[in-house]
Amino acid sequence: MLFLVISVITISIIGTLAHFLYDLTNHNKFIGIFAAVNESTWEHIKIALTPTLLWGLIDGFIYGENPNYFFAKTLSLITIIILMPLLFYGHKLVARKDYFVFDIISFYIVIIASQAVFYWLLQLNSMGFIVHYLSCVGLFVVFGGYMVLTLLPLKNFMFKDPLTNKYGYRAHSEKYSIVKKKK
Repeated sequence: MLFLVISVITISIIGTLAHFLYDLTNHNKFIGIFAAVNESTWEHIKIALTPTLLWGLIDGFIYGENPNYFFAKTLSLITIIILMPLLFYGHKLVARKDYFVFDIISFYIVIIASQAVFYWLLQLNSMGFIVHYLSCVGLFVVFGGYMVLTLLPLKNFMFKDPLTNKYGYRAHSEKYSIVKKKK
């Protein structure tokens, strides 16, 4: 249980920093692969995926021998990918408008849920070879998709920045940047 709390706190801190890192690094394109480059739903999913993937270096060292490790890690990442837009668009549907505070709370709810899924699945009996194999493939698909969709965002509502109505790096708005370029 202590490791669950530590993972949630660490992932939350890194994810929060990842929201601002692109600006803080003066719009470094490499950093933009891992940090939010605009305010789209995808970029908010990404700032939860990045620290969860990084945390995998630590939890893999500790739990990597668990027969359900890859299954648990893959489903924890899928939890982020599914739950973030459900909470974001669900609250907008119910409230009929966007509440910034709920967006922030949603981010932390997603992190808690993702890590709870991870630790719960580790406790189950071994899922068997096929599930382990498919989980490894799934982990690579999630990671590969994460990289591709960051560099080549789809032209749909999840990837569209609501502030600029653009996609990917081009959607970044200097107007809302925390670091202003010198003229």
